[in-house]
Amino acid sequence: MPNRLANETSPYLLQHAHNPVDWYPWGEEAFARARAEDKPILLSVGYSACHWCHVMERESFEDPDIARLMNEHFINIKVDREERPDVDAIYMSAVQAITGSGGWPMTVFLTPDGRPFWGGTYFPPEDRPGIPGFRRVLTAMARAYREQRDQVVEQAERITEYLRATRELRAPGALTPELLDQAAHGLAQQFDPQNGGFGGAPKFPPAMALDFLLRYWRRTGEEGARAMVEFTLGKMARGGIYDQIGGGFHRYAVDAIWLVPHFEKMLYDNALLARVYLHAWQATGQPGYRAIVEETLDYVLREMTDPAGGFYSTQDADSEGEEGKYYVWTPAEIEAVLGAEAARLFNAYYGVTPEGNFDHKNVLHVTGDLADVAARLGVTVEALRASLAESRAKLFAARQRRVPPARDEKVLAAWNGLMLRALAEAAAALERDDYRAAAVRNAAFLTQELVRDGRVLRSWKAGRAKIDGYLEDYALVIDGLLGVHELTFEPRWLEVTRDLADRMLDLFWDDAITGFYDTPRDGEPLVVRPRDVLDNATPAGSSVAVSVLLRLAVLLNRPEYTERATAALSALRDAMARYPSAFGELLQALDFHLSEPLEVAVVGDPADARTRALLREVHRRFLPSKVLAGCRPDDPRATAISPLLAGRGPVSGQPAVYLCRNYTCRAPVTDAADLARELDAASGGSDRPSTP
Repeated sequence: MPNRLANETSPYLLQHAHNPVDWYPWGEEAFARARAEDKPILLSVGYSACHWCHVMERESFEDPDIARLMNEHFINIKVDREERPDVDAIYMSAVQAITGSGGWPMTVFLTPDGRPFWGGTYFPPEDRPGIPGFRRVLTAMARAYREQRDQVVEQAERITEYLRATRELRAPGALTPELLDQAAHGLAQQFDPQNGGFGGAPKFPPAMALDFLLRYWRRTGEEGARAMVEFTLGKMARGGIYDQIGGGFHRYAVDAIWLVPHFEKMLYDNALLARVYLHAWQATGQPGYRAIVEETLDYVLREMTDPAGGFYSTQDADSEGEEGKYYVWTPAEIEAVLGAEAARLFNAYYGVTPEGNFDHKNVLHVTGDLADVAARLGVTVEALRASLAESRAKLFAARQRRVPPARDEKVLAAWNGLMLRALAEAAAALERDDYRAAAVRNAAFLTQELVRDGRVLRSWKAGRAKIDGYLEDYALVIDGLLGVHELTFEPRWLEVTRDLADRMLDLFWDDAITGFYDTPRDGEPLVVRPRDVLDNATPAGSSVAVSVLLRLAVLLNRPEYTERATAALSALRDAMARYPSAFGELLQALDFHLSEPLEVAVVGDPADARTRALLREVHRRFLPSKVLAGCRPDDPRATAISPLLAGRGPVSGQPAVYLCRNYTCRAPVTDAADLARELDAASGGSDRPSTP
């Protein structure tokens, strides 16, 4: 008989609906029962693509004896961290304070009023070296709550006070370019010169930090910053963390060399990485970066897109109960598909050996430069390139016949905002009409399905939207919709972003902390009101909020947006300079604030070939501190909302571009070659564009 999770929409919660555990979803019903029966709460947090979450379910939550212990002594709550990042953030901070580390599945024991008193991550059913068994943990926690109540309550209060204290981060001060210098120097000290990225194993793609370093190079001309970016992007693109057959990135590498991944694929990673590879292409013109962008976004459109227009959240690491089974190969499997000679070339280039590099099978990775491998194999570069392309297509078709990993088909507002921004930028820069269509469709989906009565909702699945949006949902949806305005010139997207920005400030800003909370002021009361200013796998909601407010302030002439954004920046000035790897997104916002933004006003029909020729010059350049507003000729709705467009028009019937700073503009430009020269001159030192 299914438990209460059967009524949920989250695929992760539904996976547990037939456990013998008497699971509750997060909500008042569970807490009321805990209070009524004076039982502690066992909170289990995970997500659909989490390998060890599935392992703990098989080992413990499906075990009748363990389930009996859980049901007898605890009120058991299961949470999808992707639906409830507020709950996840609070209790992950508690687990990290208790144990010194964190991860998922997360297991936390709470008092009936929600205060944490002990926790951990994965527990095996029985004791293992260094890890207590889950049976023993359950017995010990039940006994402690029953027989040592005073100590449990005291511990819960200490942890809760710690959680409250960690929200106070104000240390306001002047915002100067030296902060950017200090941050870039800090990242250089953490850089791995052998393998790229920062730190050792496990190694996560550092998208926000790389984007900051690329901006820093553009600002200063510091070649070391660009070198760190390019070296890391190259290592990731050649490694097993990148799906060499189907495109797209896995979550992270378990080693320091980007070789063996944790195989789950997340929408947010692919959005963030597609965007940083796009920026690298704009900055350098290297075609390899463009290829990664297109392969990644093509994967998302092919495998992660709902018919309604939203983007799905994740793909599992496992298929048929084995981690990575869908992605790995043996030499025999490859030769059966390709034949002996093509397999010889393919295996040499992608590092396939009889021994393998993952449980006697092979995670594909690029072993060397194409020319070097061709010389070693005794073939021409052209012949090797053609053979590899044909082999990848054949292996992709063969892989499609395998049992695919499960997919979490819930649509999250924040993650869709990330992908929307990446798609919109790529559509403009690469002139891909399919990306444009997908971006416009997603924008319509978000505003129709996940914006209700002026408020953003967090999650949608199968026609049902639920959960009040968090700060990151508002900020990232605004960011994505700004990209769609740049792509389409439709004024409604500016109007929606303005309205959502006003609502975001109303719901999340707090003068007492000179910053943003992650939950709305009228949201569900939790043990503390969460505020996480650090980038994690996704950029901090507060950092994205600062970024979009700074850009909207220019687009809409809203100085109050600048005031709030600079106050938030000032409050975190010391933290972002000291811990740059945790503030990549906010450092990008600081770079924008310290620049004199290049204001680009375009008047013309974006479908007109003449307008497109002008836009091509803008979008193919890396101009990180630009804001762009566009309108069709004689569009009063557009000129009413953006001062950049007011009083601007075509020139002698020709589409025109106005380049401005502080709303003071140069003479309009109608010729693409002239615009290229003007952009080079106008962007000056801080935004020197490349010309790939």
